[in-house]
Formats: sequence, structure tokens, C-alpha cells
Amino acid sequence: MRFIFKTSYDQDIDLARHGGHRFWYSALVIALLLAPWGLPEYWLAQVTFILIYGIVGLGLMLLAGFTGLFSIGHAAFLGVGAYTQTVLASMGWPFPLSIAAAAGLSAAVGAIVGLPALRVKGIYLGIATLAFGFIVEEVLARWESVTGGNAGKSVPSIDVFGWKADTAASFYFVCLVCAIVCTLAVLNLLRSPTGRAFVAIRDSEISAQSMGIHLARYKTMSFMISAALAGVGGALYAHQIRFLSPDQFGIIQSIDLLLMVVIGGLGSIHGAFLGAAFLITMPQVISLAKDLLPPSIGQAVGLQGVVYGLVLIAFVLFEPLGLYGRWLKIRTWFQLFPFYRRGLFKRQKAFQKSDRLR
Repeated sequence: MRFIFKTSYDQDIDLARHGGHRFWYSALVIALLLAPWGLPEYWLAQVTFILIYGIVGLGLMLLAGFTGLFSIGHAAFLGVGAYTQTVLASMGWPFPLSIAAAAGLSAAVGAIVGLPALRVKGIYLGIATLAFGFIVEEVLARWESVTGGNAGKSVPSIDVFGWKADTAASFYFVCLVCAIVCTLAVLNLLRSPTGRAFVAIRDSEISAQSMGIHLARYKTMSFMISAALAGVGGALYAHQIRFLSPDQFGIIQSIDLLLMVVIGGLGSIHGAFLGAAFLITMPQVISLAKDLLPPSIGQAVGLQGVVYGLVLIAFVLFEPLGLYGRWLKIRTWFQLFPFYRRGLFKRQKAFQKSDRLR
């Protein structure tokens, strides 16, 4: 069992808590840098998708896991960022400027969507965001002069002031840099007064308001930052698939994103990337398992949806902390062995005095 004794303020604000963190995260970064030379092109594309969905998951994790505001129409922000990037790249904008514009426009749209969050919460907020998702999908389908409508729109290659990222390896490095920058930005945000205000709102809005936290301001800010990260992920997503159509950003995509953060582990940065890895690898596992199942089951329509539903039910019932929560339990078991107690992580009901006023 590791006990950390802090002796300086710099040690207290350091992102890496101890030497083990520095070692393993450095090893992970080195492995990711060497991935283009060690993985086939197909699996490199899958890792690229994990990085892209991980960026989107960071935004949704910030909104749902750390602020307590659920969105069932988050694919709309993904679509806004993707189409903004495509239109501006087609006009010749350099990639840094176009992706910044995609994030900015998505954040502006997120501020509009965040307005219902000032008055509604829970399932009613989910219904409001779901309706917004339908509206954005319809706008993308009808605005044919800009988006190409249902006929779709081709996406040009990335142009960074003359340098073209037109290969799988070069585009992978672009996504890797964006993922690292977004992760560091979210980590620093969460330990700032703004991030602590988000967590306070999640735990108890009444307590947060009594401490002087402006609920409307911070809820809108959370929506904007979450939408901006989704816009960045959407811009990269557009270049990865190279062709856009409105049906790619519908309710199914929104449910997949919400499923991603729930299975990954709400309230953890690691959970965003673990959930992204699950979302990308699960269809591959289902495809491989189809050959081992009877034809009546393996070739049935909707098999993937059934498997996703069963997995989600299993996590909600038996592992509500998600994949990251399961990893914490495994790590604690090895640290405390043979003194690990079965009920160490048993959920207990805890009520705050402020919760009784709701």
C-alpha cells in the first residue's frame, strides 16, 4: 500500500502524484509514439478512433461525471464540429484555425443548449438535449448548400500551413497531440476553482449555491467546454472517415457516447478513454463471435444492440463505477493482499443535510 507524504506546495499541485505515475504514463506515451511502426494500418486506425472518441468522452465526462448534467444529444456537437471543419478546410483554412473555429462554434451552440439546464435537470434535461439533437440532425440534412444534405460531403486532407497529414501515421500523430493537449487541459481545469465548482454542483446544488457558486454561469460554462471538446473530436472524426452525412450524428451516436462514459466510469478521466476503447473494440469482438454462434443467432438483425444493452445492464447492476472502478478494485486487491476485505468497496447510503431540502 502506497502512502504519499507531501512536503511542498509544488508536490501538492503536481499532476503526477508519485514516481509510479510518471513511469507508467511515460511508458504509455512512448508506446503510443511507437504505435505506427508496430501496428498494422487497420489497428492503427482503430487506435486513432479511440483517441478521437476519447476527446469527445472527456467533454461528456466533464458534463455528466463532474457536473452532473446528462446530455442525450451530444452527437449534435460532434456533428457541428465535423461540418464546420469540413466547410472551412474546403475553403483552404489551415487546420489549427479551422479546428479552433469548430471548437468555438460548438461551444457557442453548447451555450444555447445549456440554457434549459438552468431550469430543468434529470430526465427533463435529457429530453431537452435529445430534442436539440433531432433539430441539429434535421438542419444538417436540410441545409444542402453548406452541408450537402443527405447526399453527404467529402472531407479534404488536413493542411497545417502547407504540411499535409494525408497518411494514416501522420493523421494518427495529429490525433495523439490533440488528445494529450485536451487531457492536460481538462486535468488542469478540474483542479482549478472552476472545476471544483463543477464538482460542488454535481454533489449538491443547494450547498454549492450557499457557498456563492453561480449555478447558471457554471452550468452554461460546463456545457460550453463539453461542446468545445466534442467539436474538436468531431473535426478529427471528419478527417478520419473522409465523408460526412447527417445520419452519422443521430440518436444512435448520442447513445453510444453516453454508453461510453457510463461503461468507462463516470467521474474519472481514465474512464473516458477506457470507454472509448470499449466502444471501438466491442463491434470487432461481436464480429469475431458471430462465427462461433449458431446462424440463427449470429446472423440475427440487431445482435449488436442486444449485446450493448446486456453489457450496460450488467455494468449498472454489478459495476456502477465502470471499467476504471473495476481496475481500482483489482489494484487495491493486489496492494492489500492478503488483507483485502470483500466489503471494502460496498456501496453505502450517505445523506447530506442539504439533500433533505430537495
